[in-house]
Amino acid sequence: MTAAPAASPTDRTAIADDRPVRRVLIANRGEIALRIVRACRDLGIASVAAYTASDADSLFVTLADDAYKLEGACAADTYLSIPTMIELAQRAGADAVHPGYGYLAESGEFATAVAEAGLTWVGAPASAIDALGDKAGAREVAQAVGAPVPQGSPGPVESIREAAEIAETIGYPVAIKAVHGGGGRGFRTAADANALPAAFEAASREAKAAFGRGECLIEQQIVRPRHIETQCLADAKGHVLVVSTRDCTLQRRNQKILEEAPAPGLTDAQEQLLADASVNILRHVGYVGAATCEFLLGADGRITFMEANARIQVEHTITEEIAGIDLVGWQLRIAAGESLPESFPAPRGHAFQFRINAEDPAHGFVPVTGAITSYREPAGPGVRIDSGVQAGTTVGSDFDPMLAKLIVWGPDRATALARSRRAIDEFVFDGVATLLPLHRSLTDAAEFAGQELLVSTRWLEEDFMPDWSADRLPAPSEDGEERAEQVEVVVEVDGHRLVVGVPAALAAPSGRPQRSRRVTKRTSKTAAASGSLTAPMQGTIVAVDVSPGDRVSAGDRLAVIEAMKMEQPLTAAHDAVVRSVAVGPGAGVRSGDLLVEFEV
Repeated sequence: MTAAPAASPTDRTAIADDRPVRRVLIANRGEIALRIVRACRDLGIASVAAYTASDADSLFVTLADDAYKLEGACAADTYLSIPTMIELAQRAGADAVHPGYGYLAESGEFATAVAEAGLTWVGAPASAIDALGDKAGAREVAQAVGAPVPQGSPGPVESIREAAEIAETIGYPVAIKAVHGGGGRGFRTAADANALPAAFEAASREAKAAFGRGECLIEQQIVRPRHIETQCLADAKGHVLVVSTRDCTLQRRNQKILEEAPAPGLTDAQEQLLADASVNILRHVGYVGAATCEFLLGADGRITFMEANARIQVEHTITEEIAGIDLVGWQLRIAAGESLPESFPAPRGHAFQFRINAEDPAHGFVPVTGAITSYREPAGPGVRIDSGVQAGTTVGSDFDPMLAKLIVWGPDRATALARSRRAIDEFVFDGVATLLPLHRSLTDAAEFAGQELLVSTRWLEEDFMPDWSADRLPAPSEDGEERAEQVEVVVEVDGHRLVVGVPAALAAPSGRPQRSRRVTKRTSKTAAASGSLTAPMQGTIVAVDVSPGDRVSAGDRLAVIEAMKMEQPLTAAHDAVVRSVAVGPGAGVRSGDLLVEFEV
């Protein structure tokens, strides 16, 4: 497998004056927009940020060379609107568009519109995006080049009835994959025929909300696999290089939360199979730019192709750390017409990426909103932060919950883990719940941090989280409200500095960072136990499954709420009879709003 070099003088060379990439509109927001701003600055390219009112003071806006406000608050009116993005690029005098990841990054229609407007698209050709951008097309390409694929439907499934027929043929459990899904959205599994209708419906609805299309595939689910992927670069001359492998096995609801590179424990034969399949797939479609090919590695050592992502990935950072190159910079250079070298030197060391999402892992990973009250980044050898926030940033519910990424490198996996523990302990991120406490626990988990990797894509959700969450949930009070959070406060006794935990209400402001131990909130489970179901977060109700008079059992789904492009099922905490339903599909709700009332 070919891989990338330590940083070389050519990695710092600016784009030549006669190249068509001098001023880039960034059709994205948050930490990836800031990452692109910095890559542009390194290459002597002017960057133009597109922002909404809520992001007016964000770092990607203030550090860009220029910025233009988008009218509208939600993704559909801003970052998912092709006419809006094209008009803005022309008004800003941009000669190129970088889509980042998510939103329109894998839209062949957007790539075509950019080209027709006379602008340079920093990404794959529309033809390659269309060939790989949906899972049905990617499966066809993989089969054409002899890459291993699982059994499944030959194309999109039109109905739940057809899905059931295919599932019976290939056997349960099955995976339902939205053709145009990505980032874990539009992906569900069904263990049996009873679970299939709800899973099919949820996958389709979630993908349609996030990507505008809801068609689904059905495939045989590989039980307890690891998630392995390859980071690739391809130039316009047909030269494809596999820079490194990554392991993205730690997921919940099929969304990655922790990644590492290179993927540990692969044999030479497995690495060669991954490299050959990736190169053949990308060459077959005439790919240009950065791409990721994703695979599953079964417990029996069998590798099957899943999909190809025609964009830069969230986890590109760890490949950069072990390879010593700027992948976003290479995207820009390839778009400007540069060719890749014949090969890259081998990767060096090991790296982890921790996704810092605005989610509460102790309460089922519900997205959270609010203002970041304290923020202090870790530092030291091997530590990198890609962040789009700072103290005072308000986290809303209209966009993706990922706020920052912590990337840690070490000369070997053990050292990288030790540095990760130190970096997480240094990170101060208060005001909204994040995944940091979970990440810290994972760095100590024997199944993940031991000599042998003993995890699978369902391990975090099914094996690790139940006990972890139970240890962190407080007992509710009689009125159903969780007791106030505690904060860590610094005191001095006879000159001895001590850190003690006190109730938040008793902690006077000291001017020093204070670490919240638990956020006070009303959970849907607690609310149900007291006679009603309330919204656990601000969001939109996308489905209501009950009507007045219905009898429900503990665990039954009552409704589904969507926030930050993610769906959260709301279930009954106990057996009950529904008295009234206060909302319907499409209703906007705030945290604590009444959704369903039960007979007492």
